[in-house]
This record gives sequence, C-alpha cells and structure tokens, in this order.
Amino acid sequence: MRVESFEGMTNAEVIGLFQEKSDKEYDELEAPLSALEKAASKKLSPEERLKHYSELQKLRRSQQQILKTDFFNAPAGARIVSRFSRLDRLLTDAGDAVAEISKVSIDDFQKKVWVTRTRPHVDRLSSAWLIRKFIDAHAEIRYAKAPLNGQIGFDMKEGGTFGHVGKFCTFETLLAAFDLQNAALWKLGEIVHEVDLRDGIYTHPEIIGLDLILKGWLLTGLTDQELELHGIALFEGLYQALHKESSAADLRKSK
Repeated sequence: MRVESFEGMTNAEVIGLFQEKSDKEYDELEAPLSALEKAASKKLSPEERLKHYSELQKLRRSQQQILKTDFFNAPAGARIVSRFSRLDRLLTDAGDAVAEISKVSIDDFQKKVWVTRTRPHVDRLSSAWLIRKFIDAHAEIRYAKAPLNGQIGFDMKEGGTFGHVGKFCTFETLLAAFDLQNAALWKLGEIVHEVDLRDGIYTHPEIIGLDLILKGWLLTGLTDQELELHGIALFEGLYQALHKESSAADLRKSK
C-alpha cells in the first residue's frame, strides 16, 4: 500500500511521530546500558567480561528490533550506537587494542607532513579528512611508499606512526590516540571499519553506499590528489549528517 499523504498532517509531522516512537524505544535501553558501562569500567575477570558481553548482545538484539521500524533515523539512535560501540570496545579484545594505543597531544602534531600509501581508499581517505578536520588543520599530505625522517606515516604497510592496532583500522586508531570523544566520529569510525575490514561487526545502512562510491572512484582513474579532494568532501558531508543526528538526540534528551 502506498500512501501519498495523511489528511491534516504534514510530512514533517508524520516523520516526527515515527521519530518520537523510536526515541522512546531507544530511551528504554539507556538504563541497562548505563549499568553495563558501570560494570565494564571495572577490572573484569574473563568470565565476568563474557557474562557482560552476553548481556550486551541481548540489548543489541533489542536495538536491531527498533531499527526495523526506525524508518527516519530517530535522533536517539545515533547516541545509542555510540554507547554500544564503546561497550563493544570495553568488553572485547578491542578494549585491549585501545589500551595498546598511547595517548598523544594534538599540540605535538601541528603543521606536519603526513604520508600514506598511493591510491588512497576508505581508511586513508577518511584518516586524511580526520587529520585536517580535527588534528592538524595545516597538514601537508603526501603519497609515497614510506615516510622520510620527521614525517608522520599513517596506514602504511610497514612502519608509520599510526596504523591498524588489533581490530582497529587506522581511522579508529587516530580517534583513540588523540582521544577524540565524539559520538558522530565513532559512528563514522564504525562505517569506515566495516568498509575497510569487512568483518561483519557493524551493519550501518551507510556502509553499502560508501563502499560503492569509493569503488567507483578507483575505476575512474582519478589521481591521488583528486581522490583526496573528493574524499574530504565526502567524509565532511557524512560527518555533518551524523553529527546532526547525534546533536538532535542530545537536545531531545535534555528537554
């Protein structure tokens, strides 16, 4: 059945009702997630970690049920995704990966030359955007087999300052190293992670579209610099959309 409109209601009002319903369902997950976060922040035995991870998976199944009728991306959904992601890192070996990543100061990485491999794809393009946007606004990004002395290598096959750690792709490693606590960035990190590693951990709807766009670019013969320019615009747009969702969720929660 196809419905063009509802008498006496604008499209925005109909969408608002759907979002309000989904927001309420997401809100019901907040208390058990908070309890899990409190438990996971302590030192856990392997048995305790497994028990809490099983509880997390039950909550994730509830989240998946809500997603089936969350047709208009309810604002609270982005916040919930961020909390699930954080708990995943705390309760799996991704948490060990975070522990391996040393925190660094953004002040020590200003006006640097950043080097990565040629023919940049999802992890390198998103990392280039992240570096310019949140780490080093005046970064010079070059493409080569290896960085020279004094240059910062990222996502290199060998060497480099920032790369894959455990189950983290380079984008996620940069988020952890520079302690960028931003819900939209971590959700973007999950999208990049799945396109890059294809390990089935994350299932966001944006993954398929992003993957197809990037594959298409590689078929067009764009230069490294052209890929970078396109990538910067693409990830800026995706981040702004995710950030708007996250901000709207926080605003609604505060009312």
